[in-house]
Amino acid sequence: MITITDKAAAKVKETATQAMEEDPTFIWRGLRLKVLGGGCAGFQYDLYFEDSITDMDEEFESNGVKMYIDPLSFQYLESTEIDYVEGAHGAGFKFNNPNVKGSCGCGSSVSF
Repeated sequence: MITITDKAAAKVKETATQAMEEDPTFIWRGLRLKVLGGGCAGFQYDLYFEDSITDMDEEFESNGVKMYIDPLSFQYLESTEIDYVEGAHGAGFKFNNPNVKGSCGCGSSVSF
């Protein structure tokens, strides 16, 4: 199961509302979560609004936000919680992933 905290869900909904106000043709069904190769530790997370899904996607809903994950990414994201954090170094979504074995110094990439 993949979950999203109350704070992160509120930020997703706020961002989607802003996007719809700026572009009336903006449509989203949920969030797409992906793990991509790259970064100094080997893998990076990708998170974006999704308007189309496939029969192969895993689908989860948490705090009113639907999330879609392809089978390859799902093996790395099982049991992950997505949070939204704000701090001295900026703000953004944080993946609390128990499957991670290591990360780079800046935290932008992970290894499994």
